[in-house]
Amino acid sequence: MCLCLPSVALAKEGGSKKKEKTQMKKLITICAVVTILAISGAAQADMFGTGSNQFTIDFVPISGSTNPTSGYGIVNNDYRMGTYEITNGQWNKFAASLGVSVTGSPSNAYDQSPTFTGTNQPTNRVSWYEAAQFVNWLNTSTGHQAAYKFTGTQGTSDYTLALWSAEEAAGWDLYRHKDAFYYLPSEDEWAKAAYWSGTAYQTYANASAGDLVDGKPDPAKWNYNLSGKTAPWDVGSGGTAELNGTYDMMGNIAEWLESSYLPPYHSTDYMRTVRGGAYPLDYTYLPSSTWGRVGSAPSSEYGWIGFRVASEVPEPATMVLLGLGALGLIRRKR
Repeated sequence: MCLCLPSVALAKEGGSKKKEKTQMKKLITICAVVTILAISGAAQADMFGTGSNQFTIDFVPISGSTNPTSGYGIVNNDYRMGTYEITNGQWNKFAASLGVSVTGSPSNAYDQSPTFTGTNQPTNRVSWYEAAQFVNWLNTSTGHQAAYKFTGTQGTSDYTLALWSAEEAAGWDLYRHKDAFYYLPSEDEWAKAAYWSGTAYQTYANASAGDLVDGKPDPAKWNYNLSGKTAPWDVGSGGTAELNGTYDMMGNIAEWLESSYLPPYHSTDYMRTVRGGAYPLDYTYLPSSTWGRVGSAPSSEYGWIGFRVASEVPEPATMVLLGLGALGLIRRKR
């Protein structure tokens, strides 16, 4: 399959043949890079927003070719998991780009500000509904279908979560639209990214045996209770990539998942699942595959809960266009 776009028109600057030749070399280079990315499953970064509010989200690919035989983590399709938790910096740029207040009903889901405000710290005291609005904007600002259905007027107190119809929804999950590109990970998607090695389902998300100390996650590499930390650190600053290339799934801050705590219940206000380690929690509580899930009302806003984003896998042509844009070979109309 051809991964390049022969019909892409190169931007001509001054009509210079030398510049055109340079641009063609860049195009060939980006096509080669995209081919390597598509074949190797390398990490990718997607760009959102414009100007001073522009930011990227890094993703790692998760293959659907193998699965556990039972329990959590059975996902038959390829997808991507956010490499890091969403940060305050990313959240603030989203909020500024949205143009209206991030608010809605119930009001108690939108009335808290982050306890920890560092730009690169994971955003916190964010409700499930707020996370859903963030994800919807990722979709709609890039020309995709919104993942979650809200009724009423965005930016007002009547903006309320609703359910998709069975025809619109992704399988039995009435929260997510079947055509959404970005979404909060389901519990199976999150668990597979954390614990599935391709051949075995691990207790912890560590990439090697050396990441464990006395059989537990090394407190120097993951931010949880035994590490002595009293706040989340900047995302990824532990410096240790997990099993599938993610960071901080075993520590730092726990994460909202799309899934109801006791599926297949579907209700706009039913408890959602929370997974992952967090700075105030012991290693036995949330970081492991065997003992690691709690439920919380989607309106809850806690200083130890944030979220990360998952997505579909881009088509090769889309990856080329993203690369061309990054190199300045395609310019947006202003």
